Amino acid sequence: MTSSFQVRTCAVQMRVALAACVALCFIANRGMSQTTEAGGWRKTQIDPRFRSEGVAVADVDRDGDVDVLVGELWYEAPDWQAHEVAPVGDYGDGANSYSQAFVCFADDVNQDDWPDLIVIGFPGEACHWYENPRGVERHWPRHMICTSACNESPAYVDLCGTGRKGLLMGWRPDGSETSGQMVWFQPQGDPHLPWTMTPVSAPGVAGAPVPGTNRFSHGLGAGDMNGDDRLDVVCTDGWWEQPESLDGSPWPFHPASLGPDCAQMYVAELTGDGLPDVVSSSAHAYGIWRHAARDSAGEERSFELQTLFPKLMSETHGLAYVDVDNDGVKDLVTGKRWWAHGPTGDPGATEPAMLYWFKASRAEDGATTFEPYVIDDDSGVGLHLVVEDVTGDGFRDVVVSNKKGVFLIEQTRR
Repeated sequence: MTSSFQVRTCAVQMRVALAACVALCFIANRGMSQTTEAGGWRKTQIDPRFRSEGVAVADVDRDGDVDVLVGELWYEAPDWQAHEVAPVGDYGDGANSYSQAFVCFADDVNQDDWPDLIVIGFPGEACHWYENPRGVERHWPRHMICTSACNESPAYVDLCGTGRKGLLMGWRPDGSETSGQMVWFQPQGDPHLPWTMTPVSAPGVAGAPVPGTNRFSHGLGAGDMNGDDRLDVVCTDGWWEQPESLDGSPWPFHPASLGPDCAQMYVAELTGDGLPDVVSSSAHAYGIWRHAARDSAGEERSFELQTLFPKLMSETHGLAYVDVDNDGVKDLVTGKRWWAHGPTGDPGATEPAMLYWFKASRAEDGATTFEPYVIDDDSGVGLHLVVEDVTGDGFRDVVVSNKKGVFLIEQTRR
């Protein structure tokens, strides 16, 4: 199908020396970061080892500099000295192994003015938050969020307008493979206790699982799908409509075909017709897509799949939708999750670990087009990425962690 979008394509495994005393600083990375610059971006490899597929940023020590966190470690800016959050594992080169941090978010969970770390570990397993020890050099206290975190694209979002963010994801009780439920977990009262669950869907039953709630489900997002100014929940099989009143009942579900397995999903009006479209990228194959909304009188809204970049790169398992160049229009940022399933598990697994941003341009009729620009050719993404102003110069930078290591890529174009 023809797209209206423009297409221009421009062994030695190091083991970590654990500290003999948790009071001592873990300093394995001091002096090891390497910086290169090309094409308006300056890349610093903070850590060459496979630590995590998730990454977060926050001023951990409240010294005014933004630090980087990857699950078991945080790196202190500006020299990127490594400190342990938890005992550090050895995950090899990722050819036959996975880390224990798939997605990370930073937030002040316990409201003490120190940023904490939320870690989604291996899909389907329990997830936790780590409490910032407020300047004390030791492992961070770990607290349970819930017993099972399902779907490989969980979102951290203020879904219901409460003023505090929570985790949007699948959940399954007692390890059941069939009774998964789409939910939103938020801290209530004492944050050290398991978080409170707001149901989005009803539980699944044998033979009728809830879309997007398997431990290895792909594709999830939140956005206003019907123009009522409330965030709805989107997966590849349709979307749940947030009701006006939250009484614990399942949200109405609208079936829709929103593509194959993907990474994060974003809702945006991209065609100029006023209807919300959905953007996504392939988690383990090739493809970056727009799903253009089409209204049908008296029927559920349908979506037309439009392939934007069919073969640019594979394994685009992390996707960000954010204004990169400060022109007021949100752009796309994604890259290759190199060796997502090892060197032979996915199409194009050993191709270069590219990282792109896609400049968005809006025509007079309101239609948006995207044009790809290379950020880097040897870093890629993990299961998600951070696109924020880390250096404080007013321009958004890119932070990633994956089997290639941990990277800060600063935007230097003006």
